[in-house]
Amino acid sequence: MHIHDPCVVTLIWRLEDAHGQLIDELPEPLDFFYGGEDLLAKVEEVLLGQHPGFTTTLHLEPEHAFGDYDANLVFFEERHLFPEIMETGMQFEGLPKGSITPNMPTDMLYTITEVYDSYVVLDGNHPLAGIALVLQLEVKDVREATAEEIEQRSVGDTGFSMISLAPPGTTLH
Repeated sequence: MHIHDPCVVTLIWRLEDAHGQLIDELPEPLDFFYGGEDLLAKVEEVLLGQHPGFTTTLHLEPEHAFGDYDANLVFFEERHLFPEIMETGMQFEGLPKGSITPNMPTDMLYTITEVYDSYVVLDGNHPLAGIALVLQLEVKDVREATAEEIEQRSVGDTGFSMISLAPPGTTLH
């Protein structure tokens, strides 16, 4: 079976930055919905029409991966707006109630990058924004998507997508 929209592809991969530093490795096959939100657009473009056994190495510039880094998405907020127990790397969806930074998107995922006594530094960039990536991947299997997967536009049981890769240094699997 060849990869088409919609279907489910089973992949393994190795993801590195442009300097060869390992970011993520997926050695055990995992299912992804092709034609939804599970894979980067450039990855789907390369996979279209391929079949099990296909291997490739993609060099992804930031605009084809997680976008350019935007310094305007880094800002400070008052420490008292956040839970008492906090640490670097914690993430919050949206801005905290009482936020005073103007014109920040309210529907983004923000990462705590620094915690001080009186303020917290938040970053709305994806952890891999601004980084050129090298992705070695192999298609292990291709199957028809179920009606439920097509409706969800995702393989619901994995809870994982390429789009949501964690920050460098975080074990994903």
